[in-house]
Amino acid sequence: MPSPTRLTVDLNALAANFHALEAATGVQVHPVVKADSYGLGAVACATRLMAEGVRTFFVARAAEGVGLRAALGPEPVIYVLDGCVGDTAPALKAADLRPVLNHGAQLATWRAAGSGPCALQIDTGMNRLGFRPEEAPEPFDGLTMVLSHLACADDPSAEMNARQRDVFAAVAARYPGTIRSFANSGGDFLGRDYAFDAARPGICLYGGGPEGRPDPRIRPVATFCADILQVRDVPAGESVGYSRGFVADAPRRIATVAAGYADGVLRSYSPRGQVWIGGMLRPLVGRISMDVCAVDATDLDVAAGDSVELFGTHRPIDDAAQAAGTIAYELLTSITARVPRHYIG
Repeated sequence: MPSPTRLTVDLNALAANFHALEAATGVQVHPVVKADSYGLGAVACATRLMAEGVRTFFVARAAEGVGLRAALGPEPVIYVLDGCVGDTAPALKAADLRPVLNHGAQLATWRAAGSGPCALQIDTGMNRLGFRPEEAPEPFDGLTMVLSHLACADDPSAEMNARQRDVFAAVAARYPGTIRSFANSGGDFLGRDYAFDAARPGICLYGGGPEGRPDPRIRPVATFCADILQVRDVPAGESVGYSRGFVADAPRRIATVAAGYADGVLRSYSPRGQVWIGGMLRPLVGRISMDVCAVDATDLDVAAGDSVELFGTHRPIDDAAQAAGTIAYELLTSITARVPRHYIG
């Protein structure tokens, strides 16, 4: 059935961002395609990236890796960031997936399952996942990569970036012959001394800037649009939406748009959100509903059936995220399954 909402994914822009990251780092780029490529479709995105030369991917969950392996075939290397969790070792081995081992129990579980290619994560200060430097194990057979993760890469002035880099360099030196991977999207633009052997970008591949704001080096990939369902005139003093969240201070023309929080339009867009409608940015008004939102279309020549862009080529995703009090990652991964994905390029 036709849908009044749609997410258009520009695979040419995805490829351009991949090559921009290659140029910025000067090393191999191993894309992060977890969370279904941040909501854009892991199979479609990874397939295009393979056509651009990618042969190594990262996912978060074992199930993501199993699905990606089934779609892509035996050629690419696929790492699972969760590591060897619980009884997933047989599934990891059956799908030829490489766990990123994060602590001693995972290492023991992987060894008990017969070992095999894997990565080791070092916690260089984020205190999220990974071995603390002083707890890092001795080199062992099957170890192919050592990695860590930057906590403040979106802020180039943060002193923690250099501290983490130096800790990582010291620990990684204990594992000669392994691939060293450190930089995420923001880290890719901190300098070549952050790149090491391989970069692991995520959000910059999908159109978000490395510092949480639009960046001319990164092209928009996702465009989220919805149709106008109805246009109405609202007299001064009347309200729009739940809880009288907006009261017209003068006669207003309001467009009701077929996208709400059940589609991934965050309620926090209200009251600062804007959309591209009728060739310009106009504010969202009132509360975001489950299936619709309202836009001030006063003096615009718009009608039911016209398309409105919530973010994309005219409304940068980082600007939309800032208006909602969040980040581009959350906007992309919040788009629900009922919004059809369309691929171009």
